[in-house]
Amino acid sequence: MISVTHLSRHFRSHGKTLVAVNDLSFEVRAGEVYGLLGPNGAGKTTTLRMVLGLLQPTSGDAVVDGFHVARDPDEVKRRIGLVSASAGLYQWLTPREMLLFFADLYGVEPDRAERRLVELCQILDIKRFLDQRCATLSTGQKQRVTLARALMHDPPVMLLDEPTRGLDVVGTHVVFEYISQLRSLGKAVVVSTHRLDEASHLCDRMGLLHHGHLQHEGTFAELQQVTGKATLFDMFLQLLGSPIPADEIAREEAVDVD
Repeated sequence: MISVTHLSRHFRSHGKTLVAVNDLSFEVRAGEVYGLLGPNGAGKTTTLRMVLGLLQPTSGDAVVDGFHVARDPDEVKRRIGLVSASAGLYQWLTPREMLLFFADLYGVEPDRAERRLVELCQILDIKRFLDQRCATLSTGQKQRVTLARALMHDPPVMLLDEPTRGLDVVGTHVVFEYISQLRSLGKAVVVSTHRLDEASHLCDRMGLLHHGHLQHEGTFAELQQVTGKATLFDMFLQLLGSPIPADEIAREEAVDVD
């Protein structure tokens, strides 16, 4: 469902070329939750932006549901739902108005959008506050509306960028339930996070990013075996203590950068 092949992204900064993502490859199947894990600055959000078609890769390619990001960015966007901690709500709209508005943006027919709204009310339990203004909703209610918005066009692929950042225990639990539902619905899910304790419970497989490079990949048991460490936290301490390879250090000459 998602295939990322030799994806790289370089940025120009102060006369140097910074390698944000370095020759990254991974695949995610339908019904699978894949954790893209790493500390802040590891290249997680840059990777998701390239998969979404919002950022042109320096090299490599990403394919979503058979469509290449470079050649068919609009088709790719139609097949992806995005949940981001930085995405807000339109405060003066009700959840009903906002969700139907986003359905229209994705070209969902009005009758289908109304049916989809009913389905999401049941899945995410938002019916009781569907006609309140978003400004009056609690943090947990707003989070449910944000999650529903990403599913209005029923995409086969879901990208979640730090979905629990800034949430309390209740809000985090809502996200956990949401991801479980996505798996049961057969969605291909990528969760980008630095919350390692959450990732070990949420994800079927994980990729450990360090300086934009995929250092290890596999199930939690496979990662334990290959690293010799019992926890994801210890695995990353091991990575953070390792030297940075020469090809990942900022270089003087620019190579196809912003």
